[in-house]
Amino acid sequence: MPDSISHQMIMAFDFGTQKMGIAIGQAAIESSTPLALFPMKDGIPDWNQLLKIVKEWQPTLFLVGLPLNMDDSESELSARARKFARRLRHQTNITTWMVDERLTTREARDELESYQEQGRAKKIAADSIAASLLIQSWYRAPQGVQP
Repeated sequence: MPDSISHQMIMAFDFGTQKMGIAIGQAAIESSTPLALFPMKDGIPDWNQLLKIVKEWQPTLFLVGLPLNMDDSESELSARARKFARRLRHQTNITTWMVDERLTTREARDELESYQEQGRAKKIAADSIAASLLIQSWYRAPQGVQP
């Protein structure tokens, strides 16, 4: 991993219209940790609250899940996720990439079962685990598309 990438703090978002999963990762140790769900109102976050979280974690890179259909086509949710990513970049001036999130929710639900066994499921939701999986996929292949 190039040195400039290894020092990054990454924040990932699994965009949703009612709630959004958030995770944080440290590239130097390739960690990813799901955070609490973030409430949304018809796909719009409380920007003041979201910016407080950003300030607390001080990420240097954002990843936003791009919900594509299995045939690579985009949906209304894809357009809304792209709009969120553009506004996030505009509000923070932090580099923002869209990452294909197909199948992460399914994988996250499987992983949630292990959290339930550990007694952590009430605090962590599949959406935040999906955001964590976006970070893990970024470590394996750091590529994405501009919002």
